[in-house]
Amino acid sequence: MLDKRSPVDIPLNLPKARDHYFDGKWQKPSDGIYAESVNPSTGEVLGYYADGSVEDVNAAVTSASKAFPEWARTPPLERAKILRAVAEILRKHGPELAMIDAADCGNPIREMLGDAAIAAAQIEFFAGLVTEMKGSSIPMGPNAVNFSVREPYGVVGRIIPFNHPFMFCGGKSAAPLAAGNTIVVKPPEQASLSALRFAELVDGVFPPGVFNVVLGGKTVGAALVSHPKVDKIALIGSVSTGRAVMKAAAETVKSVMLELGGKNALIAYPDADPVEVATALVGGMNFTWCGQSCGSTSRAFIHQDIYEAVLDLVKVKIKAFRPGIPTDMRTTMGAIVSRQQFDRVMSYIEIGKSEGAHLLTGGTCPEDAELANGFFINPTVFTDVTSEMRIANEEIFGPIVAVLKWDDEALMLDHVNAVDYGLTCSIWTNDLKTAHRTASRVRVGYVWINEVSKHFLGAPFGGYKQSGIGREECFEELISFTQEKNIHINLGAQHPSRRN
Repeated sequence: MLDKRSPVDIPLNLPKARDHYFDGKWQKPSDGIYAESVNPSTGEVLGYYADGSVEDVNAAVTSASKAFPEWARTPPLERAKILRAVAEILRKHGPELAMIDAADCGNPIREMLGDAAIAAAQIEFFAGLVTEMKGSSIPMGPNAVNFSVREPYGVVGRIIPFNHPFMFCGGKSAAPLAAGNTIVVKPPEQASLSALRFAELVDGVFPPGVFNVVLGGKTVGAALVSHPKVDKIALIGSVSTGRAVMKAAAETVKSVMLELGGKNALIAYPDADPVEVATALVGGMNFTWCGQSCGSTSRAFIHQDIYEAVLDLVKVKIKAFRPGIPTDMRTTMGAIVSRQQFDRVMSYIEIGKSEGAHLLTGGTCPEDAELANGFFINPTVFTDVTSEMRIANEEIFGPIVAVLKWDDEALMLDHVNAVDYGLTCSIWTNDLKTAHRTASRVRVGYVWINEVSKHFLGAPFGGYKQSGIGREECFEELISFTQEKNIHINLGAQHPSRRN
C-alpha cells in the first residue's frame, strides 16, 4: 500500500557506508577515488561514494566466484527462505529507500514508495519458483537413463539504470540468486546511494560473496562485462550501451540479457473514447518520472476523427503533472537525473521546433524560484509530427511526447514498425477484431489493449529488434539464469541369468 506519511515522517536516511560491498564487507576503492552524488532537484551534494576501478571489479568478482560453489549447493528452498527475508527487509525499510532515491535520482517520493512493494513482490515471486527449475527425461529403452538438469551459470553481473535504482537493485537480483548464481551489482553512477543503503540492510543475510555491489561508471561496467569469471551479464540501459555490452561479452562468449530502450507507440482508432485516449497518452508517457522510462509511449498515433478532441483533453489532463521537489509528497513530477541528460532533452525540444512540429504545451523550464537549481522541464507535447522527424524516431528519455495524425491504417502501422525499437505498444479500440489484428502486426514484445504503462508480475516483459534480448518479470527470467546439462547413464544389458 502507498505510504501516505508526509516527508517529515520519512527522514532522508542516507547510507553511512560509501564504499564497495563484497565478500560480506565494506571495501575501500583500490585507488582511493570517490565521486560526488548530487541531488538533481536542488543541486545539493549528498556526499561521496567510491568510484571503482578494474582492480575493484577483479576483487568483487573473485569474491563472488569463491562463494558460488557453496551457494549453488544450498538447497533451493533454503535460498528461497533467505530471499523472503530480504523481501521483508525491503517492505520494512521501503519508505527510507524511496526517500533516498527521491533525493538522489529525482523521482517523486510518492511514486518511489511503490518501488519497495514491487521489488519485494519480485523477490517473493522468484523465491516461490525455485522448485520449478526442472529438467526432463528422454526415453532410451531399458538399458539407459537419459535426463537433463538445470544448473546456475556462476557469477552474474547486473548493471542497473538510474530511473528505479533500489527497486532494480533488489528486484533484479532475485532471479539470479534464486537460481543459485552469485551476483555483482553495478548501480547507476547518477544514483548509487540507495544501493549502498540496501547493502547495509541485507548485510549478513546472504553468505559472504553471494551479493556484492561495486560502484562506478563506464570503467566498472566495462570491466564487469569483459571479466572472464563473470558468466552472464544482465543490463537495463540504452541501446548504445547494449551494443557495447554485446561486443565486450563476445570476447568471452558469455550469455547476455538486455532490456534496452524504446520509441513506443500508442495507437488510437476512431472508435476509441477520446477521454480514455487522452488519459492514456498522458499517463503512458510516465511524466511523473519525467519520461525517463524505457516503456514510455512517446509516440501517439491518433486517428484524424478524434485527433482534435484528444488534444483538447490532453491540454487539460497534463496540468496534473507539475514539476516539484521530489522529496515532497505533493510533487507529481520530478527532476531529470543529471545536467547531461537535461541538456540532451532540451536539445530535442529545439530539434522538434526546427523540424516544424507544433509545440502544444511545455518545452520550457518551470519558473518557480524553488526549482531554479534543479534539472526541471515542464511536460512537453509536440503535435503535427511526421514520421520523418527525429523526435518521432529517436529515444529521448525525457518528458516529450510526439503526436502523429493518421487516416491510413496500413501506412500508420508501417510508421509504427519503422523504428529500430520494439519494446511496448498501447492499442486503443472497442473493436475486438481490430485489437487482435493490430496486436499481431506491431513488432514489439509487450502489448497493452485499452491499457498502458502497467507491468504484471508473471507476464514476460522484453522487446523485439534493438529493444533487447530475453524476458524479465516471469518464469522465463528465472530459467534464463540457468543452463541445461544432459546426463546419460548406461545401465548395461541385463544378464540372461537374472531375467525372470
